[in-house]
Amino acid sequence: MRLFAAVLPPPGATAELRAALDAAPRPDGLRWTAAAGWHFTLAFMGEVPDPLLPDLHARLARAAARTAPFPLRLHGVGHFGDRALWTGAAGGLDDLRLLAERADAAARRAGVPMEQHRRYTPHLTLARSHHGGTDLRPCLDALAGFEGTPWQVDTLSLVRSNLPTSGIPGEQPRYETVGAWTLSG
Repeated sequence: MRLFAAVLPPPGATAELRAALDAAPRPDGLRWTAAAGWHFTLAFMGEVPDPLLPDLHARLARAAARTAPFPLRLHGVGHFGDRALWTGAAGGLDDLRLLAERADAAARRAGVPMEQHRRYTPHLTLARSHHGGTDLRPCLDALAGFEGTPWQVDTLSLVRSNLPTSGIPGEQPRYETVGAWTLSG
């Protein structure tokens, strides 16, 4: 199954972000992500064979047990070229990066082949461009000052990504939480 470790923002945080997005311009050529799928990916694992799952779960549970809860809030806006628009995070960024490192290490130690390691950049994807070339400046300007209300990150989640299969244009992946561990370090 296709998996990733994540921090899932609470409903209040996503409602604030949804309200800010509703008030912002919507340039043509962007495919907006659904609020139900908003998350901060910590470690993308791709296809994980079933025999690795018990060890992966145990190692993620240990990573969560070694990590204390920490404050986080949705913050500002950014982009990856002209292809993706995202909101960032503020607050316990060092703690979030540490949790990402621990989730990545847990997956590696469980035998999941991970991509080459790189510094974690916390972001929650809001929209993707269909073909690139979309002028994101109106969105960037409108959302630049966005500051969400802080919340306490207290859970490490393992999420299954169910890719679209219908062939319907605009269909989005469906996400299903298949494991969750309380941060208690």
